[in-house]
Amino acid sequence: MKKCYWLIVSFLFVGFSVVAQIPKGTVINDSIYSQSLENNYGESPTRAVSVYLPPAYDESTQHYPVIYFLHGFTGDNRVMDYIAGLLDQAIATNRIRPFIMVIPDEKTTYDGSFYSNSELYGNWEDFTAFNLVNYMDKNYRTIADKDSRGITGHSMGGYGALKIAMHHPDIFSSVYALSPGVLTIVREYGPNSNTYRELANIKTQEELDKSYFGKVIIAFGKSWTPNPDNPPFYCDLPFTYEGDELIVHKDILEKWYANMPLHMIEDYQDNLKKLKAIKLDWGRNAGDRFTIMCKMFSQRLENVGITHFAEEYIGTHVNNIYTADGRIPNQMLPFFDFYLNFEE
Repeated sequence: MKKCYWLIVSFLFVGFSVVAQIPKGTVINDSIYSQSLENNYGESPTRAVSVYLPPAYDESTQHYPVIYFLHGFTGDNRVMDYIAGLLDQAIATNRIRPFIMVIPDEKTTYDGSFYSNSELYGNWEDFTAFNLVNYMDKNYRTIADKDSRGITGHSMGGYGALKIAMHHPDIFSSVYALSPGVLTIVREYGPNSNTYRELANIKTQEELDKSYFGKVIIAFGKSWTPNPDNPPFYCDLPFTYEGDELIVHKDILEKWYANMPLHMIEDYQDNLKKLKAIKLDWGRNAGDRFTIMCKMFSQRLENVGITHFAEEYIGTHVNNIYTADGRIPNQMLPFFDFYLNFEE
């Protein structure tokens, strides 16, 4: 019995030692000043950027493929704190070969840029696709080729990844959208919800802060239809109320549709076909707005002959993603390991 006890203790010690000895990558807290983000509305053109460098990066001269990860609404580059350990484990267990990951801070004073070019608040898409990629290629040992670049993100970041990939297949070859948001207008984003009725009575930032979906809608407006002549939030919305009457502003609605991936498919079919791989996933219990949007988007891609992967899993909008048994280490990272080019 005593011998068995020491065998168990020795086994546990060895097991813990193996875990402790997993090679760790390095997270660099960098920053970039971008002329694309210069504006007169309080958004800083200097953005923090978290860069994950794989183990042994400093001891080699090797160049690496890059995965660009876009954070969600209200988030920022510090999501790397949750991901870095997953990356170490994935590389150590050969789920993915060594690579660089980049997470820029694109949180705004209105909580999210939606990775879009805004006439008033900064050109966030240009910053991501051009400035950030160029900076990485000049300052880190990247494989500076589209076949070695992938773009991904969660929620607002999943939306941004799809949209930017659709616009720039010459920069990114593969895209994986984790539970992407705002692919079209449904549920709380639409006129049949209470969101726009609430917004009709909101006049201050303090009041807006109490309405989550109100904040999201205003962020859409600042991203896609900014208007310096429309206080207090300086943007236009496709639906407003005059008393109890709903007013639909078709010109604004068309501008919003032009920024929503579901409605971009027809105009960007050729670009979509240039991408090496497309995948999106969503939690079955994420809420109707996510499950409906993702299924609609996948169906429309299928209808026009765009090869892609679409997967519904058991989970919500936030669980089963940033965990050791979650989507990032077990689905997203192996996806890029398969489709990205790791050869210089």
